[in-house]
Amino acid sequence: MHDAGELILFRDTENGFLSRLAQLRAACGADVSFLQTKTDTQQKARQLRLQCVSDYTALIRDILETSEKRGFSGNLWQTCLTGILVYNENAYSRACEIRGAVDGGINQAALHDVRILMEYFRYDFTDVEERLGVSLYSLIRDYVQTDDDRRLYSRRVRDRIQTLSGRLSAAETPEEFKSDLDSFYHDFGCGKFGLHKAFRVIHREGETQCQIVPITNIAHIRLDDLVGYEIQKKKLRENTEAFLEGRQANNCLLFGDAGTGKSSSIRAILNEYYDRGLRIIEVYRHQFKDLVDIIAQIKNRNYRFIIYMDDLSFEENETDYKYLKAVIEGGMEKRPDNVLIYATSNRRHLVRETYGDKEGDIRQDMHTSDTVQEKLSLSLRFGVTIYFGAPVKTEYDGIVLGLARRAGIDMPQDELLRRAGSWELSHGGRSGRCAQQFIDYLLSAEE
Repeated sequence: MHDAGELILFRDTENGFLSRLAQLRAACGADVSFLQTKTDTQQKARQLRLQCVSDYTALIRDILETSEKRGFSGNLWQTCLTGILVYNENAYSRACEIRGAVDGGINQAALHDVRILMEYFRYDFTDVEERLGVSLYSLIRDYVQTDDDRRLYSRRVRDRIQTLSGRLSAAETPEEFKSDLDSFYHDFGCGKFGLHKAFRVIHREGETQCQIVPITNIAHIRLDDLVGYEIQKKKLRENTEAFLEGRQANNCLLFGDAGTGKSSSIRAILNEYYDRGLRIIEVYRHQFKDLVDIIAQIKNRNYRFIIYMDDLSFEENETDYKYLKAVIEGGMEKRPDNVLIYATSNRRHLVRETYGDKEGDIRQDMHTSDTVQEKLSLSLRFGVTIYFGAPVKTEYDGIVLGLARRAGIDMPQDELLRRAGSWELSHGGRSGRCAQQFIDYLLSAEE
């Protein structure tokens, strides 16, 4: 059996399962002679055996932990190895993501790795268990997952990994094994961007470069789930579809009253267009300095990325928006074709404005028009602006009725609207959020 260190492209990153198994087999020995030789070193041999048993137990435990977290069932060893292949980003997997099956030298390097991976994929731990005198593989060979999957990492990711694992286990030749991988990478992509929809940015301790990590718990709403605002949704759809089709599209600003569905609309387009290659990266204000790094990490990927900034606004004494202006438009480097910026805000012009901007702040500012233009310059970099206003009474009633019908609430319409009107008077006024909170209240009262 080859050592995991011989792999060229598929380095072992998922809890080190491959390298840990290779080290375990080397430690206890392929012939495990230290367990059978009666010499004055028997004490050392027993200690080494205990260490090998401890290492093997830890390996099985980590496989179980990973599988419980991700909801895997069946042969957990094979499924965890499949997870390594799925999340591994290398020259081969990224090429398949863009073009499908590839030729040339990279193809030969991939076949080299596949031959080794097949050995590990079919490994059943028999030699290690016989020599250590333990039986743990049976725990992960045909694992049954609990029915409660509320704590899953991602049900969609789990299903794709499990399906691929079944295909790889049935492959009879390295070429067939590799062909299944080729198809998966081309259909779904590789690494975190291939399997996940939304991401956030973090800084790990000791690292200077920011890390883009998946967001695994996402509200699965679609634009049709948002009652009303049909003109706004149509405008958002048109710009997003143009972006996905490679046509000219604009950065987009959704602004207006609180609770009217601006942020929900962004989440909805993600769910609606994920299968067409759309991904969203959420960036907070304190992370604007990372935007150049973020764009550098995604500009050559085979996806369309929206950098999403929620509740974007600035006070007049804040200058962070000046940096953001250059990143959006105005810097020397051209924005990649696969990146747009979408933002939501309660302010149309994003930067707080005062009468002093036009009046010269008690005649201290000689060029008041320059001050006004400076504060408008950020919002003007969004080519599409969509206004979400608070609904009038008839629109609010329509939202309430639509949400109630969807929730299965059985109540006379007159009573429902009367109570909805009373609710909005004490909960911030008419808005989609207020209507949803009212429906949630009715549902909780029924329970």
